Amino acid sequence: MRRGLLDHEDGGRGVRPLGRSSARLSLGAAVLLLAAAGCRNEMYDQPRYEAYEASEFFDNGASSRTFVEGTVPRGAIVEKSKELYATGKIGDKLAEQVPIPVDRALLIRGQERFRIYCTPCHGELGDGKGMVVERGFKPPPSYHSEETRKKPPGHYFDVITRGFGTMYSYAARVEVHDRWAIVAYIQALQLSQRVRADELSAADRAKLEGGRP
Repeated sequence: MRRGLLDHEDGGRGVRPLGRSSARLSLGAAVLLLAAAGCRNEMYDQPRYEAYEASEFFDNGASSRTFVEGTVPRGAIVEKSKELYATGKIGDKLAEQVPIPVDRALLIRGQERFRIYCTPCHGELGDGKGMVVERGFKPPPSYHSEETRKKPPGHYFDVITRGFGTMYSYAARVEVHDRWAIVAYIQALQLSQRVRADELSAADRAKLEGGRP
């Protein structure tokens, strides 16, 4: 008996030879694979420059221009010390000021993050009367005590980052920029609870009077 291409003995039973239709399908698949491989060059070699690739477009032979001196990414640190921004201190000295511009947008962001992460323990006013305290947990220190008001901004940033006492670290939950936003909002809370009415503008005093029953 004539054996086919894949014909062999298996326990006394032969395997049927590879048919012509199957061979044609295999050949067609191989041709398609070769054709697809040929498309890679056009898609891979696109008209772009790789990092540090030379170019004749600029006089210095570079493919891209360097940043203007003093350029920083939008929303990034303004303070020159990255250590101060990232850790809230330089060496062992805590930051005496928030190292990014404190504006309305930052305070709104800080209020939002504070309400999410801080109010359960610290309360809306930062007085240590949050919801978990009402349910029997130990209250945290009020932000409005004389001791805590003397703490520099770096202290609050460090506590958010590393935790303190029964408070665990929020470093994995709150990014660096948002930590400073929360710190700025804490300072705003502290200020709001100690301003006398005669120190307010006429417009703010009118709002205050209008909100009273």
